Amino acid sequence: MSKGNQQQDVSVLSAAKRGLVYLTPNDWALVADKAARLKFKPGDLLVTQGKRTHGVYLLLKGTATVQIPSMGTHVINPGEACGEISFLDELPATANVAAKEEVEVYYLDRPTLQSVFELFPHLGSRFYQSLAAILSRRLRELIGPAPEKSTPVKPEPAKPDPSKMEASKKDPLQKDPAKFDSAKDSAKKDPSLKH
Repeated sequence: MSKGNQQQDVSVLSAAKRGLVYLTPNDWALVADKAARLKFKPGDLLVTQGKRTHGVYLLLKGTATVQIPSMGTHVINPGEACGEISFLDELPATANVAAKEEVEVYYLDRPTLQSVFELFPHLGSRFYQSLAAILSRRLRELIGPAPEKSTPVKPEPAKPDPSKMEASKKDPLQKDPAKFDSAKDSAKKDPSLKH
């Protein structure tokens, strides 16, 4: 693969708002260098429900549809990942992912990723953080609209507790612990102040 194509691929992947968002430019260069570039024709399955993926697919060109029988379809665009659930839990895929048109992907298999992460553990951390963000977003989309970000509510000042106010009226030393400490010190120095 030419250096120009690789830079173009990295540009697509790093610009995606729904992809591996925590990866740095250096991370993307390593990923692009280690990934296998695959092509799929319209209708071809990238991920087959009931079969393990053994890796993660990152779309470079074209679109694909995630087909979940009970939930319909969802479109995956360039820069987005698929196959991540099976990759993470090492169980069969939960859905089919089919090429909607001609699709090009980077495929990163588990052994390749593990060897890269051993050499660059911070890349591994950012990679898994990105997968967690993807899964969190997808789960929120299934559950319903995300709550709007609100401005933090400023806490109200604490209101005085009436029961504590009554106690402090009875014992003036309870109001100010410093007075209590100074009264104790005075009692130690002057035996006549002791009860």
